[in-house]
Amino acid sequence: MSDAERPPRSTGNKIVRFAIVGLANTAIDLASFFLLLKLGVLPLPANIAAWFVAVTFSFAANGFWSFERNRAIRLHDAFLRFASLGGLISLGVSSLSIALFAGIAGVWPAKIGGVVVAAVLNFLAARWSIEGRFLR
Repeated sequence: MSDAERPPRSTGNKIVRFAIVGLANTAIDLASFFLLLKLGVLPLPANIAAWFVAVTFSFAANGFWSFERNRAIRLHDAFLRFASLGGLISLGVSSLSIALFAGIAGVWPAKIGGVVVAAVLNFLAARWSIEGRFLR
């Protein structure tokens, strides 16, 4: 069955798929972050590098499995939208969380708190960047 013949996925189905990809993405992010910390990289640069690895996986998985990619949006443009919004949301929230709360709560609780806060915002951003729509 081609993409054109397949009925569109429901928002609920997209949320479930996005959550599954998000769990895998979070595992990749945290594993990369852990490895970089073990290699002696400082927390903020490690966070940026781990995010880049995770966002690349997330775009591929969400673009081909969670959402119906709008073919009118070039793949390159969709990735730029996805990564830009991901940078503002995921990287921004998690880095801010590390900068503000690592000294109080520790690096790991600060990192995980940032990941949780960014998850909901990322669903809307991913939907817009891949499908070209926000709420409808």
